[in-house]
Amino acid sequence: MDSFETVNFEVRDSVAWITLNRPRVLNAYNIQMRDDLFEALTAVSWDREVRGVVISGAGDRAFCAGADLTEFGTAPSQRIARQVRWGRDVWGLLMDLPIPTIAAMHGFVFGSGLEIALCCDIRIATENAIFGLPETSLGFIPAAGATQTFPRAVGAGQALWTLLTAERMDAKQALSMGLISEITPQGGLMEQCEAMVSGFRESGADALAAAKVSMRRGLDLPLMEGLGVESGLAWRLLGVGDR
Repeated sequence: MDSFETVNFEVRDSVAWITLNRPRVLNAYNIQMRDDLFEALTAVSWDREVRGVVISGAGDRAFCAGADLTEFGTAPSQRIARQVRWGRDVWGLLMDLPIPTIAAMHGFVFGSGLEIALCCDIRIATENAIFGLPETSLGFIPAAGATQTFPRAVGAGQALWTLLTAERMDAKQALSMGLISEITPQGGLMEQCEAMVSGFRESGADALAAAKVSMRRGLDLPLMEGLGVESGLAWRLLGVGDR
């Protein structure tokens, strides 16, 4: 296992296990965590043997409770937030990975924590998980893509309600709106992730990558153009080129 200052990183059985590791402050996202995540995800992007990624949070209380207010909560916070967002684009790097990514969430999942999860392909949460985007109640908007990724996950109406009211939601509410894919008992989260990633190992890596590319590209295209993308990728997987 490689231990950065704020992140634990291990590749085990062809799966990268990344743990946000600041439990004393509820795994709050700070500049050091940005840098550590960027390094870990870069290592994943270079390793062709890795077949999936699981991101979780250390401790019993939180996946990630949002930005570290000691860095973000003062007058220059919006400038710092933009610096953290764009200085090293963790979010883009995570979304561009050609392999399946899972957010394994428990406890508090707020702000930047929820934005990390929204960049993942699959989101699994424990029964005690609580979700929220409090930024508008603090006088700004999410700085890491939630105004774009959240409505794509749950629809514009649900996303606007959450963004504008800053209300929290429990795991059952998150499941009903499509924010998460599954609820697990609190002690079974990592076991469920293990079971899921075992399926990734058995699937063809090229097929998984093509499925991700096809869907992500197609979401921003008219239907017929999206079908064209799908068809081209399907033929390419068969080794016969575009048709």
